[in-house]
Amino acid sequence: MEGTSDRNLGLSENAIKVLEKRYLKKDADDKVVETPADMFRRVAKNIATADSYYGKTGAEIAETEEDFYEMMTRLEFLPNSPTLMNAGRDLQQLSACFVLSIEDSMESIFETIKDTAIIHKSGGGTGFSFSRLRAKNSRVRSTGGISSGPVSFMKVFNSATQAVKQGGTRRGANMGILRVDHPDVLEFVTCKENDKEITNFNISVALTEDFMKKASSGNEYDLIDPHTKKPAGKLNAKAVLDLIIKMAWKNGEPGIIFIDRMNKDNPTPAVGEIESTNPCGEQPLLPYESCNLGSINLSKMVEEGEINWKKLGETVRKAVHFLDNVIDMNSYPLKRIEDTTKANRKIGLGVMGFADMLFMLGISYDSESSIQIAEKIMKFILEAAKTASQDLASERGAFANFDKSIFNVPGAKQLRNATLTTIAPTGTLSIIANCSSGIEPIFAISYIRNIMDNTKLIEVHPYFKEVALKGGFFTPELMNIIAQKGSIKSLNEIPEEMQKIFVTAHDIEAIWHIRMQSAFQKYTNNAVSKTVNLPQAATIEDVRNIYMLAYEGGCKGVTIYRDHSREEQVLSVTTAREVKQPAATKISPRPRPPVTVGTTTKIATGCGNLYVTINEDKDGLPFEVFMSMGKAGGCAMSQLEAIGRLLSLALRSGIETNSIIEQLRGIRCPSPSWEKGGRIFSCSDAIARVLERRIVESKKKAPQAAAGPDEHIDKPAAEGAASTQTQKITKSKTENIVGVCPDCGSALWHVEGCMVCKSCGYSKCG
Repeated sequence: MEGTSDRNLGLSENAIKVLEKRYLKKDADDKVVETPADMFRRVAKNIATADSYYGKTGAEIAETEEDFYEMMTRLEFLPNSPTLMNAGRDLQQLSACFVLSIEDSMESIFETIKDTAIIHKSGGGTGFSFSRLRAKNSRVRSTGGISSGPVSFMKVFNSATQAVKQGGTRRGANMGILRVDHPDVLEFVTCKENDKEITNFNISVALTEDFMKKASSGNEYDLIDPHTKKPAGKLNAKAVLDLIIKMAWKNGEPGIIFIDRMNKDNPTPAVGEIESTNPCGEQPLLPYESCNLGSINLSKMVEEGEINWKKLGETVRKAVHFLDNVIDMNSYPLKRIEDTTKANRKIGLGVMGFADMLFMLGISYDSESSIQIAEKIMKFILEAAKTASQDLASERGAFANFDKSIFNVPGAKQLRNATLTTIAPTGTLSIIANCSSGIEPIFAISYIRNIMDNTKLIEVHPYFKEVALKGGFFTPELMNIIAQKGSIKSLNEIPEEMQKIFVTAHDIEAIWHIRMQSAFQKYTNNAVSKTVNLPQAATIEDVRNIYMLAYEGGCKGVTIYRDHSREEQVLSVTTAREVKQPAATKISPRPRPPVTVGTTTKIATGCGNLYVTINEDKDGLPFEVFMSMGKAGGCAMSQLEAIGRLLSLALRSGIETNSIIEQLRGIRCPSPSWEKGGRIFSCSDAIARVLERRIVESKKKAPQAAAGPDEHIDKPAAEGAASTQTQKITKSKTENIVGVCPDCGSALWHVEGCMVCKSCGYSKCG
């Protein structure tokens, strides 16, 4: 360790926690051995070294290193996560985004699976088009067999991803794309209707211009056999678009991309056609191409209520230099990817902290002024990036495929990079920079964050807190109310002008989400990662309007998420029960006697030995459960404690033990184990097995035992009570929360086309 001080970096407590968990060097005992300042120095030093390849002196390289270091430590610019994690370390894999090709042969399919595993192991995410694979039930001439189709092979890719631990810090993430004119398009559109299927993929349908025109007129369009390239049937375009919209309304997938629009902006059409994007959809790439991304923190570009354009321009220049250097310093997982990437030298400079910037400028996100600011800022960044790339080209030479690019016209200046700008997800980076994500509105002015020992902290947006203190309306009580509500809308204690400025994602009508995406797309070479968040009450027609606005507004794709939509199927069942069953009665857990008797069972799991204690009631039936695990602590132990409390509550409330076992059995984690010849999928699965054994043993010991509380519960009433409780939970203020973080147990938020944990920085998209 260099021992550099972090005292003046201004990192939040949450940022330091995320860095320690995912980014900082650790020794063999998993102990952190560098500070955040050391990390930034490591990255700056490593990336500046690339200047030596272009004849720079030691003094010039040291100056570049200092520029990079200052830019990062002031949180004005941050590169993508793999660069922060790996630059200057043994892995040295610095790219976040990769696209691979899949040809229509078994050899190509499994060669691509192998390449995918190598990329995931190195910390990257992958995108694929499955459009070249022949349709389901097509004849395979070489074997005389029948093809199983693209969706079947997607499931194979999904399983392979599940099996690969991604570099220890990032998990495998995939984008699966199918053209709308593929014969299996209907199966693809519905393949994630069950959200337990193909869980390691985001999916998008590639819509063509021909399809969009025919969907508007209600005409049929041709399906094309990918093997013969000949028509293989027809579908009504409007009906197919209706199905895509319905599925997106139901659970957020599939997304859509406008593939012809992406290829219209393809800078090297003579080199190849764009078929797919990276996992979050913002980076269209050629097959076997990668891209390096970074984001400017716009909240750092505001001084005294004004945008500092000079500072922004300087930051763009340094960031382009940084990202171009990354291409040279990168250790690519495959030689083919290195060759393609260096031939085009694509970079993706984007932004984060846009919503914070609007707060500081006193501008509401849902206003004409914000749209104008968005266009002005992105146009400025693109022009400044182009100038910086031209300057680099004059020093270092243009990208190798420049002569095959759309830029190679008489009188045009050469460019160092085929693309320059991308609006990428910044879920974890924005935690480090303590700013809002990408170009998204914020998701809550104030929210409750769980920390160790079940302590709850109220997190308040720092600039809102500053304004509230100055305005004299900051009180802990009010912040608690806001944390429960998420928004300040209609709160009489807060001035109306502040309510207009400090809006959250669900205060904003969908049209403003799309208009904002369109405004940034106008000056973005690649694409924009953004989610249009909708309230649960949004209709299928609302989704249709969003899709058409995205198409008409020049977007290259769109992702929507309707609040609680992934719970819809379960809720419809409980609602039906509620109608059929009698009114619910309140269930109260039986009191615990002063002394209980039980047994402790040791069972091996992938995380270590788990000790499960089950105490019994006077009738010899399970009454309460406690768990402990050898050396485990922190989140693992707190989650086990939570499971134990909930199990005990359920048992003492008379819930059928078999029903509890059924819920826990088969839950999988990344580290399964074997125990006495049986597969233990997770700690939850282990607990279920111990509970099941105890029931069997109890029945053997006391076959004539008196009826336990399970047999005295009025089951219909219990089900009704559970339904009522489910409804209460569903109606609570949990916009954008889509699940529980597998790492720390906090809420997962749907943002920028991905699921992100604000507490620990986990991202489902890697």
